[in-house]
Amino acid sequence: MLLTTVASRDDATKIANLLIEEKLAACVQLLPIESFYVWDGKTQNESELLLLIKTRTALFEDAIARIKAVHPYTLPEIVGTQFTAGFKGYLNWIDQTTGR
Repeated sequence: MLLTTVASRDDATKIANLLIEEKLAACVQLLPIESFYVWDGKTQNESELLLLIKTRTALFEDAIARIKAVHPYTLPEIVGTQFTAGFKGYLNWIDQTTGR
């Protein structure tokens, strides 16, 4: 699973649709969050949308590159983590949907 954040729903849906259409993700969920972070030496507090991007580990680098190419942030958070367990049927669906 990859995660990234954006400030607007338009940016979130643009990234989600792009990843789904290009089969770089099987599912993208959008969650409203509040982020606290330091940028340019100042503490920031912003409303953002978190994208939970369900994909295969083999597609991480391609998906990261695609997200980065359209992401509006100068330094976007784009991180990934592997599933260590899960319902086999769902994991198989991710594989099938992303072309494996």
